[in-house]
Amino acid sequence: MTQSTNSPSTALFITCLADLYRPEVGEATVALLEGQGLAVEFPLEQTCCGALANQAGWRPEALDLARRWIEIFEPFTAIVSPSPVCVAHVRQEYPGLLAAEPAWQRRAEAVAARTYELSEYLVDVLGVARDSVGAHFDGKVTYQPACQQLRMLRTDDQARVLLAGVEGADVKLLADAESCCGFGALFSAPPGVPQIANAMAERKARAIEASGAEVVVTGDTGCVLHMAGALERRGSACRAVHLAELLAGLASTPEPP
Repeated sequence: MTQSTNSPSTALFITCLADLYRPEVGEATVALLEGQGLAVEFPLEQTCCGALANQAGWRPEALDLARRWIEIFEPFTAIVSPSPVCVAHVRQEYPGLLAAEPAWQRRAEAVAARTYELSEYLVDVLGVARDSVGAHFDGKVTYQPACQQLRMLRTDDQARVLLAGVEGADVKLLADAESCCGFGALFSAPPGVPQIANAMAERKARAIEASGAEVVVTGDTGCVLHMAGALERRGSACRAVHLAELLAGLASTPEPP
């Protein structure tokens, strides 16, 4: 991976949670994209896209962050992120946020049109087929869709295609998989309703354990962290990983107890 230049290329939009708490998700994303022959660039000045500020009702801050994000990523022909939450914010919220400023709205629409969630970019843009990533995992896996991936971006099918191509993985059905794990960004932290979020995570953890899986896979870092916390509190041997980690071979098979 290189630092950003002025030449057109693919940019990694890492997002705050991955950068601060799960950098291996970014490493896995870069490995997957470079495995497809792409030169991936990382704009060092990138920070938050403003999704949390917008959700909290801090409109001036959300607008400032949106304009800054657009300026940083405009030079790139494609922007790829391992976060459906942040991609959904850029694609579906930016144009509305900037509707009062027509010039900025046009810029937002243009950059949003070339901003992609990782599995969407691999399958729909690069044409990666089910078995062509070359991923391998010896173990039992279950899959939890990220809400924005399932309902807003509608790229859940692409994630499932990639998961189905992981050689050696024994994919187990997760009961009530389409229900939220409870992360929900600000929903799971003050001033949200963390008590409800934790109860949802507990219910999800029980379903994960009932599947018999050694690893639960999802496409958003926030969901990974939230489910990992619930599983750890239960003393579960099951681990939560990002789909990118599994596909890039960074999710090793758990050691037997």
